[in-house]
Amino acid sequence: MRLDKYICQATSLTRSEAKKAINRGKLTCNGEEIRSGSYKLAEGETVFLEGKALSLRGPRYIMLNKPQGFICSNIDEQLPSIMNLIDVEKPEQLFIAGRLDADTTGLTLITDDGQWSHKVTSPRKKCAKRYRVTLAEPLPDNAIEQFKEGIQLKSENQPCLPATLIAISELAVLLTISEGKYHQVKRMFAAIGNHVESLHR
Repeated sequence: MRLDKYICQATSLTRSEAKKAINRGKLTCNGEEIRSGSYKLAEGETVFLEGKALSLRGPRYIMLNKPQGFICSNIDEQLPSIMNLIDVEKPEQLFIAGRLDADTTGLTLITDDGQWSHKVTSPRKKCAKRYRVTLAEPLPDNAIEQFKEGIQLKSENQPCLPATLIAISELAVLLTISEGKYHQVKRMFAAIGNHVESLHR
C-alpha cells in the first residue's frame, strides 16, 4: 500500500494533509524518514507519525436503534440523516446496509465493509428481517396463510417470497421477511386491505 493512502486510512488526515506531513519529514518507517507519498509499504513495516505508531483500522460495523424522524441517508435532506446520531471518524466512508423509512424505527446497520453489506442486503442471500407491526384493523382469519403463500404487491410482476406472520395481539403482529422491496411491509398489509400504523425492525 502507498504510504499516503496508509496514512489516510490510519488517521483522520486527508490525502493532501498526509502529503504535507510526508514532505515535512514527519513520517518514518522502521526508523527511516520517508518523504515520498508513493513509497510502497512492505508487510510488517511500522509507520510512525511524529513519533506515534500508526495502525490500520479494521472494518466497522455499527448497530443503531433508529428513532422516528431520521432518514437512512449519508446526508441531511428533507429530514436529518441518521449519521448525525453516531460520532465516528470519516463518516463519509460508511454506508447504510438496508434502509428504513423515516417513520420506521429499529435496527439499522452501518458499515464500511461492502462485501458484508452485500451479504446482508442481497435478495439472493435471503437474510431474514423481523418487524413488529401495529395495524389499523384486526387481521382476517386467512392472513397468516396468505403471507405464507406470498403476497402479490401492486405493480409487481411476482408475488413476495413466503413470509412468516405471528399475531401477538389483535392489532400487533411479528412479520419475518427475506426481501427488501420498496415500502414492502406497508404494501403487503395494504394488499390485504389493512394499514400499518407503526413499524419497528
